[in-house]
Amino acid sequence: MQRIFVIAVLHFFLQAGALQAVEYQNVEVKKLLVSTTTSSGDKIRYLKSKNPEVTALTVRIPPGGSTGWHKHPVPVYAYVLEGRLTVALKDGRTFTFNKGDALVEVMNTFHNGTNSGPEPVSLAVFYTGAAGVPNVIREDPPAAPVMP
Repeated sequence: MQRIFVIAVLHFFLQAGALQAVEYQNVEVKKLLVSTTTSSGDKIRYLKSKNPEVTALTVRIPPGGSTGWHKHPVPVYAYVLEGRLTVALKDGRTFTFNKGDALVEVMNTFHNGTNSGPEPVSLAVFYTGAAGVPNVIREDPPAAPVMP
């Protein structure tokens, strides 16, 4: 009797698993990125906060346009939806990302993203920050020359 019960329970769970698999049979999963470092090779660091906040947005940059020099005090992840983006760091290194690329942005490092292609760049961007902490810090623009 106990053996029949065990077989019945196993049969039930196997059928339940098969039903759940059917629910997801039309879902396609494509791994975009697995990384322990940012795009510049620095180790990924997570923000410690009692008030975590996630911000998701899209960014569109016209051909020849740029983000301007800025840095992120929070972790940022992006996916290139269309176009070609070249990111320059202050130390002279550049990184180019094309449609379909996923990236972990540099953190606490000034950088400038430029549309280096003939079509607009569109990005899906995700900030994993904290309430009250800015996601982007712009570099101060150079001071205007003083006229004598």
